[in-house]
Amino acid sequence: MAGCGQGRKPEPFVALPFPSVSLPGMISSQQEAAEYIAEHFWDDFADPSRNYPCDSLMSSGVSKGDVEKAFADWTGILEMNDLGVVSRSVKRLCDKALACERKDSSSNVLETVALLAEKYLYDPNSPMRNEEYYLHFAGRMASFEGFSPVEREKFARQARMCSLNRLGTVAADFRFADKAGRMHRLHEIKAPLTLLFFSNPGCEACMNIINMLKDEPRIAAMISEGKLAVANIYIDEDIAAWRDYMPIYPEEWYNGFDPDLVIRGENLYDVRAIPSLYLLDDEKRVMMKDAPEQKVLSVLSNMMIN
Repeated sequence: MAGCGQGRKPEPFVALPFPSVSLPGMISSQQEAAEYIAEHFWDDFADPSRNYPCDSLMSSGVSKGDVEKAFADWTGILEMNDLGVVSRSVKRLCDKALACERKDSSSNVLETVALLAEKYLYDPNSPMRNEEYYLHFAGRMASFEGFSPVEREKFARQARMCSLNRLGTVAADFRFADKAGRMHRLHEIKAPLTLLFFSNPGCEACMNIINMLKDEPRIAAMISEGKLAVANIYIDEDIAAWRDYMPIYPEEWYNGFDPDLVIRGENLYDVRAIPSLYLLDDEKRVMMKDAPEQKVLSVLSNMMIN
């Protein structure tokens, strides 16, 4: 009996690499490859027939650290595609993760994906945040029957907030008061581009943006030539602190505060963290929404406006 290996412990499971996407031979361009990879990135990992450990360290047999790295890579691939491809890709991932959960409730594929989507696409501190991408995810999760009513409502609220001021729509109008008490409206600002900048006095990150807008030659020239208007808006209640900070703000900007406290109070904008930047076109349609400042400044620096 002893000679038959009695008492030997099973070999521990060694985490697998995240499964890569194999491109079909018919793919002939870089753009086609980007579209295919975006849509099929998760096919093997989130396959309901896959049977690998799901525990505190692994999801579908892959270490959670490697899954997170893969998610970060995927967000970069999404940015190479248009919103139609992004929508299909996010929905495909959601459907496959939901299928894993429905087949085996002990699977943590859905839980892992949900946490990463919120961390990378929705967290206000994420440099990869993109509410347009997250909207498709949150909307799908809000209808999943396997979640509790509290969980479904959380996702439903996130989807409602992401639906505010979507890309391509006209940004919500509001009035604001300047330091002299004169009233203005966002939609009355006349410029080919408007940078809507929600800021707070004493905010270090806001100060960095102010300095970059002043010091970047191309952006500074756009502002001085009237091609770019900056609407620097304070949305909280300490007006005295805002007035004390006035010497910091450039005179050629539209510097104001929300006297009606409607921007947050009536959910005109979902300002989850300060600073928050929106780039609007001449008709006040949203071109960039609560985008990371480096992306906004990079786009502005590379714009050619006649």
